[in-house]
Amino acid sequence: MIVKKVRGFEPKMGRDCFVADNAVLVGDVTMGDECSIWFGAVLRGDVNTITIGNRVNIQDNSTIHTLYEKSVTEIGDDVSIGHNVVIHGAKIGNMALIGMGSIILDHAEIGEGAIIAAGSVVLGGTKVGPNELWAGSPAKFKKMVDPSQAREINVKIARNYLMYSTWYDKE
Repeated sequence: MIVKKVRGFEPKMGRDCFVADNAVLVGDVTMGDECSIWFGAVLRGDVNTITIGNRVNIQDNSTIHTLYEKSVTEIGDDVSIGHNVVIHGAKIGNMALIGMGSIILDHAEIGEGAIIAAGSVVLGGTKVGPNELWAGSPAKFKKMVDPSQAREINVKIARNYLMYSTWYDKE
C-alpha cells in the first residue's frame, strides 16, 4: 500500500483493516474498523477530508476525492463501494450499496440502505432517500426497496468483503 502524508495530514486506519498492496491513501483520510480497500483503489484526501465508517469495502480501482474547500466525502458503516466507482465530495449513508462503475458527484447524498445501480451517474446535489433504488445516467429514482431486504443484501455484501480480506492475512 502507498500511504502519503500531505499538507500535514496523514491517513488514519482503524483496527483490523485490509489495504491492498497497490491501494493509495493520501492525506486527510480517516477509516473506521474492519474496512477493506482493494487493489488499485485511491483515497485522495489531499484537498479535503474523507471519513469512512466501520466495515466499509472500497473495491478495485475506485477513486474517492473531494473539492478543495468546498466538499468532503463521508461514508457511513457497512457500505459497499463497487469496482471502478468514483465518489467525489458526497455523503453515503449506512448500509448503502454503490454499484460498479457508478459516479457520485459533489454534494450528492445517498440515504441509508439505498442502492445505486451499476453504471449510474448521480449528479451533484442529488438527494437519494433511504432504501431507494436509483439507476441511469443521470440517475433517477426507480423504486423503493424493502428496508429489511436492502439491509440484508447490503450488510451481507459488506460482511462478505470483510471475510475476503481475511484470506489475504493467511498467505
